[in-house]
Amino acid sequence: MMKKIVLDIQSDIHAHTMERMLMQKLDDCQVVISESPDATAEWCKTHRPDVLLMEIKAYSPWMFKERMAIRDKVKRNTESCRVILFVDDDTDEDLTEKVRQAKREGLIDAFLFGSVSENYFASVIDSV
Repeated sequence: MMKKIVLDIQSDIHAHTMERMLMQKLDDCQVVISESPDATAEWCKTHRPDVLLMEIKAYSPWMFKERMAIRDKVKRNTESCRVILFVDDDTDEDLTEKVRQAKREGLIDAFLFGSVSENYFASVIDSV
């Protein structure tokens, strides 16, 4: 069965690189890149993805609180959608801890750091 993935990544170049990598590593997946954080919940409502991958930053509109608000909207419309947060390794410790805590509390299904290998990255997305 085809796995649908929505990417909400700050950099377009980075998003397209991730899209290519996922298409190469995963046999049967469709990747949709959200145009902006404002559009993400709507994209998810339309495409009903299996996985939503959102990048977290220390500034708006990619902040933790904003991402959790999008997560809540998406879960209301597509309950089965798995949410993965993507954090750069050089992100401040406070933000990383919030992401870990969200995982502990079951608010998100997984989180990834920017430094992980492509194989690991694809495997985590494939496994949720």
